[in-house]
Amino acid sequence: MNMRRAFFMLLALALGLSATGCSSDRPALQTTAGSSLQGTSASHETTAVPTGEPFVYPDDDKDFSAFTSPSEQEAAYDYETFVLPEPDNGVQPYVGDPMPYYEDGVFYIYYLKDGGDSHNHSVYLLTTRDFVSYEEHDGPILESDRNGGQDDWIGTGSVVKVGQKYYLFYTGHNGSGAMEYNEKIMVAVGDSLTSFEKLAGWEIVPDPSLGQKTDFRDPQAYYDPDTGIITLTVTASMQGTARILRYSLNADLSGAVYEGILYSNRSGSFWNLECSDTFRIGDRWYLTYSAQDDTLWFSSADSQYGEYTKARRFEGRLFYAAKHVEDENGSYMVGWARRSSDPSSSEVTAWAGNLVVQKIVRKENGHLTLEPVGAVADSYDKRRELLLSEDSISLEGSAEVFNCYESFKLTGKFVCPESGRFGLSFDCGGSAEGCKRVEVDLDYQMLHLLFDGGSTSVTWVNTDLEPGKSYGFTYIQEGSVGCFYIDGEAAMTVRLYGVSGRPVSLYAEGCVAELTELRQYTR
Repeated sequence: MNMRRAFFMLLALALGLSATGCSSDRPALQTTAGSSLQGTSASHETTAVPTGEPFVYPDDDKDFSAFTSPSEQEAAYDYETFVLPEPDNGVQPYVGDPMPYYEDGVFYIYYLKDGGDSHNHSVYLLTTRDFVSYEEHDGPILESDRNGGQDDWIGTGSVVKVGQKYYLFYTGHNGSGAMEYNEKIMVAVGDSLTSFEKLAGWEIVPDPSLGQKTDFRDPQAYYDPDTGIITLTVTASMQGTARILRYSLNADLSGAVYEGILYSNRSGSFWNLECSDTFRIGDRWYLTYSAQDDTLWFSSADSQYGEYTKARRFEGRLFYAAKHVEDENGSYMVGWARRSSDPSSSEVTAWAGNLVVQKIVRKENGHLTLEPVGAVADSYDKRRELLLSEDSISLEGSAEVFNCYESFKLTGKFVCPESGRFGLSFDCGGSAEGCKRVEVDLDYQMLHLLFDGGSTSVTWVNTDLEPGKSYGFTYIQEGSVGCFYIDGEAAMTVRLYGVSGRPVSLYAEGCVAELTELRQYTR
């Protein structure tokens, strides 16, 4: 456990206006009049207005002043909700391509473990009941072949229950050139959700009509007990077009049949539509996939294997390989937050990262968006004092409003301007050029993540906001991972290295931003 000590700042700040949302003159985070918050009790409270919620000043806020680089900050984080696997011999592994399954109050999140003790993306397991805290299971659930067989590397798959057996369908990948097929669909069988054995000799290969021996992967399995049929959706390209295919087989794994093309890409130049999934919300079926090196998309249809509409983007490109899982309380997308190989870089392109789970919301028009998981949002229950004397602000420029704790939630409301840009600006190094922005851009109708003082675009999500209308927003950050939500409208996952222990500003450019009911919470 890293050493913790208080760093909460209670300075009464005047509004320092700037066009950048950053200032090079940053006071150190400290308590009023230099007083100490260290003590023997867990927290100190004083009455807050106007809601009557008490402000809380925990004694264990982590001090980031000793961490002089983004890499040092990243190594100091204790991820609980946007979880990472525990380090293996000092090496930090990452979560790749989750394969979620739910049973009896427990979410089983199988994933391709990247790095550490994992051999070539072997399958490991995290379990949770609430998406707030997780149990990491030791050792691989399914290990890739150390002797260079077809599953020299393991690719994405899924778990389905058939009778009293569990089948883990997965991708066997061997890119050495030694195999006729670069990828095949393979299966492992288990009597429980924590132990599987590979079924030797069982495989599905691409149908000859596809002319495809390279990309054939990501089986998602569904079982219909009334017919005794297992259906698989599989991603593959055909004549340069990315497609999602359909296969069927019997409950005893015999009789695999190619049923044709379920969906052909109509939304961009993508080689593969990875990690596909289908599920129903209300009277509508939805198909989701991650377009390779792009974003999460969704399409809809009247039936599970019916004709699907042209797809729309679901989230930004930093929330990848997400699949659906549901319990009695709702439906969720389980994916990973993209990371940087070098936290000091403006590139956020590395494969695998932190686990992120978001709840699915269906809009009135049938489109999908995401919101925080209720238990995750509720876990932030300690209200913190703002750097402003009021919880409302009208500005054109910039004002420091929040502290960037290791883990926190922000909420508030805004009246949508007719044009311009506003959002959150995160100090990364004390200079305007180093700021990182989470921005609502009305001119282009998007949520936008920008680095380098706004000059470098990292990711974006479409919005459809109405001028003059009031919207609520929620932002949750843990470590360097954050999720910004315009309630019921849009969601965007972000990666912000090197910003902890510094102020967070609200800013507006080309408009006057009216924000009310501003709140900050920690755990």
